[in-house]
Amino acid sequence: MAEPEAGTPQPAAPLDAAPPGQKQFPCSSCGAKLEYSPGTPSLKCPYCGAENVIPQSEEDIVELDFAGNLEKAAGEQSTVEQLTVKCNACGAQSTLEPNVVAGTCPFCDAPIVAEGVSHKAVKPASLLPFKITRPQAQDAFRRWVGGLWFAPGELKRYAQTDSKLAGLYVPYWTYDTDTTTFYRGQRGDDYWETQHYTTIENGKTVHKTRQVRKTRWRSVSGTVWNSFDDILVLASSSLPRKYTEALEPWDLKNLVPYGDEYLAGFRAESYQVGLAEGFSRAKEIMDPKIRETICHDIGGDHQRIDSLKTQYNNITFKHLLLPIYLSAYRYREKVYRFLVNARTGEVQGERPWSWVKILLLVLGILAGVAALVLLFAASQAGR
Repeated sequence: MAEPEAGTPQPAAPLDAAPPGQKQFPCSSCGAKLEYSPGTPSLKCPYCGAENVIPQSEEDIVELDFAGNLEKAAGEQSTVEQLTVKCNACGAQSTLEPNVVAGTCPFCDAPIVAEGVSHKAVKPASLLPFKITRPQAQDAFRRWVGGLWFAPGELKRYAQTDSKLAGLYVPYWTYDTDTTTFYRGQRGDDYWETQHYTTIENGKTVHKTRQVRKTRWRSVSGTVWNSFDDILVLASSSLPRKYTEALEPWDLKNLVPYGDEYLAGFRAESYQVGLAEGFSRAKEIMDPKIRETICHDIGGDHQRIDSLKTQYNNITFKHLLLPIYLSAYRYREKVYRFLVNARTGEVQGERPWSWVKILLLVLGILAGVAALVLLFAASQAGR
């Protein structure tokens, strides 16, 4: 809550008559014993209903390093021995399908051979099984490519062929946490002021007035609380985050316990973003919501946040796998990746441009303009 203005009743010191070991606080309105109001930052009087804000101190809120605790928690999770192949071209680590000894990297289309590397990793707790079939994903991909303006003809032909869509489970972390944030800022309240001015009307000087809006600022501080559930963080560094986030939302309510059976016929990527690094990204995702809560708490017509400190409590996490279809397309020595959400059919991806088509369009427009100019000139000359 924002700091109360001068004159607002404040909780008094504990009553002297309180029993040993038990503190009591008098109501500033009627003197009765205050009680904590669950879910609020206030003490409340059970008799007159007055609320007394619990004083907050900036020293109470410190930025704690939870990375060590998270890594310790990760060590306590069940682990699995993973055999993965690493692409020498882009560095992605993924599995091959059973009984396959060679193939292409789904992330960059480079050839890879099954020289696996074994390592321990946190075992996924759950996953979303594939829901969209490969032919359905192929159709969605073709429709998406068909809607692209100025796409190279090679890409459209590529989409009509097999296009190497690979079913892939992508690693994610989810985080739950409760946050407490102490802030300092400013509240701006608008008011109107009458302004006198002179102007010239019909050659005469006239005096007029107008209303001018101004803002009165005052310093505030306070504490806000937020609870976050299932903050989703991509644990892959092989895929462009811009496009994986555009595949959201995921129907996480339909997660199922992890089972190797779900991976049969598909590939899976190992996580490359660690647990602590993932939580740093989760903080970035949570920050706009925290700032929104602060602005709501400050109130007024305008808000400024000068500083904030957030403490993260009750952190829990899950490691899970989400399904996509992935295709890597090479055009003019550059790799473009296309992703299909294997639950909803949503398509996102990088796209190449055909500068030949763009140039032909520009030339066509210029030719059309030139033709119109010539027709206009001819019509003027014939008069």
